[in-house]
Formats: sequence, structure tokens, C-alpha cells
Amino acid sequence: MATSPTTTPLRPDPTPLRHDFGLEELESLLARPLLDLLFEAQLVHRAHFPANAVQLSQLLSIKTGGCSEDCGYCPQASRYDTGVEREQTLAVDEVLARAKAAKEGGASRFCMGAAWRSPKDHELQPVLEMVKGVKALGLEACATLGMLSEAQAGALKEAGLDYYNHNLDTSPEHYGEIITTRTYQDRLDTLSHVRGAGMHVCSGGIVGLGESRRDRAGLLQALANQPEHPESVPINLLVKVGGTPLAQVDDLDPFELVRTIAVARLIMPKSYVRLSAGREQMSDELHALCFMAGANSIFWGAKLLTTPNPSGDRDQRLFQRLGLSPLVPGA
Repeated sequence: MATSPTTTPLRPDPTPLRHDFGLEELESLLARPLLDLLFEAQLVHRAHFPANAVQLSQLLSIKTGGCSEDCGYCPQASRYDTGVEREQTLAVDEVLARAKAAKEGGASRFCMGAAWRSPKDHELQPVLEMVKGVKALGLEACATLGMLSEAQAGALKEAGLDYYNHNLDTSPEHYGEIITTRTYQDRLDTLSHVRGAGMHVCSGGIVGLGESRRDRAGLLQALANQPEHPESVPINLLVKVGGTPLAQVDDLDPFELVRTIAVARLIMPKSYVRLSAGREQMSDELHALCFMAGANSIFWGAKLLTTPNPSGDRDQRLFQRLGLSPLVPGA
């Protein structure tokens, strides 16, 4: 695959970053004519990022299953019968071998996920060694391990972690319909600890949970109105897994996914907007619309934790059809 292009942004964007978006304002943006929304989002995107470059991350489950939370979408929750078996934390050497392969495959960021509500300090120790090893390979390091204390966030930062992922999932109002074992404030507290430790924040949500358009506006509001925008904003499309409470929820209109990505680009113009879970069920045409809307990061590889993701060959063919190349941060 070709190296990252050096396309000059289309135009300067002097608009100051905002953290005061109103819910009605965001609802209005989501309701705009789709082609107008795509046009504006692409202009903002080109003001801050190369036009035809997509950042590639790879995600590995380093500890699978057995989570005590009740997230209604998650196959790793121990209370749901989804066929996902509880596994022990992977050995450090195995994780680093996977990270090396990810880099050789074109990834610039390696993300490690563990199905914990909140890691115990002794559980965090091997993760710290993984982070150090990933950094030694020349990759950006990301982790998603559940809720963190201030001290744990500091330890991860000291080990070299670049990004910590902790999604808000949905709007504050819809949240209780999806999760009851962790509050919205718990999630915001973890993000505060991550930011306070000096790490980059990776935080987004899931669409297709049975939420309303107003809830999607509420999620975007909660993300953009933080004191600093998340540097990475994953937008996930629900992957319906048998045995979870959301397995039978109605499918989301795919244009709502595109609208959500476009508004995320407009209101968080300097953030990476990652097209995340759900890509396996998306057509190439829908992928193209999402990239036009300002998505400029994907997970690369055939598996996301426990759910399927497009193969590298399929993504490579898609990149060739669309004229896209991997983006190398800082290049």
C-alpha cells in the first residue's frame, strides 16, 4: 500500500474551537440536507488533515470475557450467553509479537483492550510492560481497560501510553437504557483522570442502540463540550450479537451514521474521527460516504476484540478503489 500523502490542507480554518454547543443546535446540524452536511464536513476535514489519508489502528483483546458490567451491547458481559469464553490475560511476548505484525501490516497505532470493569493494580502490571514494548516498536500505544483511578492513569502515562479509550456510548439521557452498572459520571471521571495524567483521550460512542436522533446529538454534545476535545473520536455502529439485550434492536438508517460522523467532524475539527465497529456489515459505498463525512481513522485487521472486522485485503482493495493511503501521524 502507498505511503501517506503530503496533501496540503485545502484552506486555513480560523474558526476557534468551541465547547458550548447546545442540544438544539446539534439536532439542527444532524437534520441538515445530507449533501450540504457532507460538503461542509469535507471542507473542515481538509482544513486540518490530508484529504485522502486514513490513520490505521489495530485492536487486540489482551483479556477476553468475564466482565461484570451489564452493557446491553457487549458479548463479553458474563451475565449474557453469547458464546464468548472467559480467558486469561495474554502473555507480554505474545502481545508484542502481534504488535510487531500490526506495524508490518501498516498500522501506526496499536490498541489493547481488556474486559475489566476496572483493573486491579496487580492486573495492570503486565499491561505496563506491554505498553513499553509497543512504544519500543515505534508504534503509538492505546489501551481500553475500563475505569481508572488517578494513580493508574499516571502509571500508564509513565509507561508511555499515548491514548486511553473510554467511550461515553450514548447520550446521558439514554445511557440508563443501555448500562446500569456504571454511571455516566464514572465515565467522565475516568476521562478526567486520563486527561490529568497527560494522555490523549480517545472517546466516542455507539449508534444504533435504539436511540433517537436527539440522543445522538446528546452524545456529540457530551464529547465536544468537554474542556478539551478528545483527540480521537470513535463512532461505532452497533454489532448485534445473539444473547445480548440489544440483539433484536431495529437497524439504524445508515445515513444516520454518516450524519453523526459529519457533525463530529464539524464540531471537533482537529480530532481523528474513527469509523470503528460495524464496518464488516457496511458496503464500500457506505464506507466512502463516511470518509467523505470526515472519518479519517479505522481499525485494521479481521477482528475487533470479539466481533468481525473487514479483512486487510478487503480494506486494501477499498483504499485502492477510493485512492486512499495510510496516514502516518507526524509524517
